[in-house]
Amino acid sequence: MINLGKIMQAKKLWPLLVLGIFVFILFLLDVFIGSVKIPVFETLKILVGKSSSHSEWEVIIFSFRIPRALTALLAGMALSVSGLQMQTVFRNPLAGPYVLGISSGASLGVAILVLGFSSILFQTSSNMIGDWTLVLAASFGSALILLLIFIVSVRIKDIMTILILGILFGSIASALVGVMQYFSNESLLKSFVVWSMGSLGNITQDQIQVLSIVILIGLLISFASVKILNALLLGEDYAKTLGINIKAARAIVFLSTSILAGSVTAFCGPIGFIGIVVPHLGRMFFRTSNHGFLMPGSVLIGSALMLISDMISQLPGSEKILPINSITALLGIPIIIWIIIKRKRIIQ
Repeated sequence: MINLGKIMQAKKLWPLLVLGIFVFILFLLDVFIGSVKIPVFETLKILVGKSSSHSEWEVIIFSFRIPRALTALLAGMALSVSGLQMQTVFRNPLAGPYVLGISSGASLGVAILVLGFSSILFQTSSNMIGDWTLVLAASFGSALILLLIFIVSVRIKDIMTILILGILFGSIASALVGVMQYFSNESLLKSFVVWSMGSLGNITQDQIQVLSIVILIGLLISFASVKILNALLLGEDYAKTLGINIKAARAIVFLSTSILAGSVTAFCGPIGFIGIVVPHLGRMFFRTSNHGFLMPGSVLIGSALMLISDMISQLPGSEKILPINSITALLGIPIIIWIIIKRKRIIQ
């Protein structure tokens, strides 16, 4: 007899394969395209290990373009999965690390480290701060916001109220960051403002290694939570009948979200709208709510969207580079508006 379940699963694996190939092509395009024009043939020679006629081109590709493209991949993965988890837990299509204030909490953690401790201990620069310390500060900041949301969710069951409170907690974190900026010295303020605009190009190879390890840990926790997330889709009462501890489940999801969103924010700055948009694109593309497909699908779609955003931000042929946060907003906001209008039409 024909197993319909296996046939349906096979049909959904093909889109994953197509997306994977598409992401690989975008990664190569991101390496080929940049503010400095390098001939395609020369880029290919450098990538296969042959020497180029211009040594500076090798430095640009290996020290700037490849690390930047890798960072885009990692950031897209982390933000997309964290957004998917938040939308599932809160059962709200507009939930995400940026809207819920998780990114603001991570910014607060970085601000305390850079504008607070750095000004007290070093007086001049934040360069002496270790990469792991930066990640921990951002993760703790995002975890703080999630902890407040978690405490509120124990007492308040209304999902919309919890979402609004999350936005307010994020606003408080942003206000505290603003106060710290006001009292910080000029050099630290300048570096923090540039960081807050979002950038994929200021990360060293050592930092990429740290970011890769942290995001891998966060993704492993997230993929291990697929069954929990599928159960939460049907409501907490149903999840309880399956023997799931709701508080423990939320804690696990919040832990992975704080790790993923916090680590990206630490090195790339607060990048918005990817976490909100990608889960919706994943549901539309795969036409399923099963996290077994949505999770890897969101990883690939998020990577693709970040690579596209990175290519646009570099303004090929120009010597200027736009903040990545501006590009993700310009791409993401129209999609969010379309989602809201579509939901209104369905309700009516």
